[in-house]
Amino acid sequence: MLPELRIGLGHDTHRIASGGPLRLGGIDIDVDFHLEGHSDADVLLHAITDSLLGASNLGDIGELFPDTLAENKGRDSGQMLALAWRKVHATGWQVANIDCVVLAERPKLLPHRAAICQRIAAILELAPERISLKGKTGEKSGDVGTGKIMQAIATCLLWRT
Repeated sequence: MLPELRIGLGHDTHRIASGGPLRLGGIDIDVDFHLEGHSDADVLLHAITDSLLGASNLGDIGELFPDTLAENKGRDSGQMLALAWRKVHATGWQVANIDCVVLAERPKLLPHRAAICQRIAAILELAPERISLKGKTGEKSGDVGTGKIMQAIATCLLWRT
């Protein structure tokens, strides 16, 4: 019997504000800016959460963690991802892989890539080689390139038998 496969796509955008550190992929990066949002504004973990929820047809991050609830103010996005993953996993899904792109002028992601992939893998209880992360700049154009926003896109492949 062949496994059932589903692909999920997640996207998130947050405004950049002065004062660090930056929370990205579940780790803190020592830079002079952070992302604004209702939770801890981890744009990458939000995109991954939405990709998993979308692939399993369980809604989206805003439904599961609405910004109208006080308990979600400043909430750790790693905790949100873990709770969403438990919900997805409870319906029988397994992660084959997750592929991510962060669109930001800075910081350079290469020095942080291994730590971010390890953190995501730990949250999802996966081997780190199932997580892929790439950084892309805006080439000094648009809101990404001028440092006004940071975006993340994530795709996941889920399977179940």
